Amino acid sequence: MTSEAREIMEKLKEKKAEYEAIALTDSSVNLENIDNRIITEVLGPERYGRVRFQGSGVTPTQYFGSGSQQYMPSESPAQAEVQRLKDQITQMQASTVEKIAEFKENMKNSSNNLEQRQQRERQRQLQQ
Repeated sequence: MTSEAREIMEKLKEKKAEYEAIALTDSSVNLENIDNRIITEVLGPERYGRVRFQGSGVTPTQYFGSGSQQYMPSESPAQAEVQRLKDQITQMQASTVEKIAEFKENMKNSSNNLEQRQQRERQRQLQQ
């Protein structure tokens, strides 16, 4: 291992230790997939058209294969939350439709009851 590689490894280890220490005190820090962030902080952003740690001249197509095989990320927490909220909205809509139908039925029954009372009252008045 060259001295430059050793220095980079030390920086990577230090950064990882920093994030782990922060995560102990701050529950909002997520250590999942933190390695890529640390590598980017230490080495800088990846150069377009190259594959990090594979030497010069290696392109993504050479390393990963043709572009027809696309990366499909696993469901992120944000996507899961969006789906949960969509499901909740669907449930609320169904519940609202049900309540509206129930309300209409109650209104119809109330209207019928009122008409019946009014008819009885008219009949009573006519009989007097």
